[in-house]
Amino acid sequence: MNDTVNRQILLVEKPTGKLGPEHFRLTKGTIPTPKDGEALVRTRYISLDAANRAWMHGATYRAAVEANTVMAGGSIAEVISSNDPGLKPGDIVFGDTGWQDYAAVPAKHLAKMPKLEPMTHLLSVYGVAGLTAYFGLLHVGKPREGETVVVSAAAGSVGSIVGQIAGIKGCRVVGIAGGKDKCHWLTSELGFDAAVDYKDGATYKALRAAAPKGIDVYFDNVGGDILEACLAQMNNRGRIACCGAISQYDGVPSAHGPRGVPGLIVVKRLIMQGFIVMDYMDQRDAALADLQSWVASGKLKVQEDVIDGIENTPQALIGLLAGENRGKRMVKV
Repeated sequence: MNDTVNRQILLVEKPTGKLGPEHFRLTKGTIPTPKDGEALVRTRYISLDAANRAWMHGATYRAAVEANTVMAGGSIAEVISSNDPGLKPGDIVFGDTGWQDYAAVPAKHLAKMPKLEPMTHLLSVYGVAGLTAYFGLLHVGKPREGETVVVSAAAGSVGSIVGQIAGIKGCRVVGIAGGKDKCHWLTSELGFDAAVDYKDGATYKALRAAAPKGIDVYFDNVGGDILEACLAQMNNRGRIACCGAISQYDGVPSAHGPRGVPGLIVVKRLIMQGFIVMDYMDQRDAALADLQSWVASGKLKVQEDVIDGIENTPQALIGLLAGENRGKRMVKV
């Protein structure tokens, strides 16, 4: 990293179809000077998430990313200088720095992180991915021992942790993922009871075989046709935790939404709830204690996919949207 230049990845055009390298440009800017209440931070690891693509469509739980601006994204960063008494040089923080080497960020928008190794765990199992899996499954899905839990995008950063937590809680766990290799990885290494390859084209039938007693909890990361297939197989009073809809983010969405809404929800008395991980941050310490305990005991395995070089960030996101990654994908700056 050059300490006199601020490399930045700009979103130069908002895509109308599939995201491609042509929508980004690497540029070199100046290192910003922090104002009162701000800290200058140096990015260490950039988090790559399907939500990055959703932000290009319009405002979600945050403002939309506009053309010709630094691409938005969370990262683990180190404080270089601070004009806020709550942060000092050397502190490790998480915040929306964007895809750049340096950023001046209001201290109130930075979360101070513990210093632990490997630092990458602060973006994966102890970061937004792990906390999203923890709160979405346990607080929204509310699984009970012996129930069947199904999770889509099961080989991804959130889904791979959801399935393992469900197993720790004594549930039968079924993962839905793309490709035989990913499905084998879920069952052979992460302890899933069964895995369904949606690329086979017979998701409904395969899911019925993998979950013969129906689905009690469905953790939805994809929306679309897979959500439809799971809705039809939910048990009475089942719970659906809506985390994301990656099938709708890149390219042209399917011609129809999930059929059976609201009919199946009414007849089966289902609870279907969306959530944002920030809603639960007042309970973060308790969640981290559980996650750290499970990792230390070997009950929870951490899979990380680290790409080197900020110049590779656009292609790394494009690859993530295509399902290239296993576990949490990030870029080392």
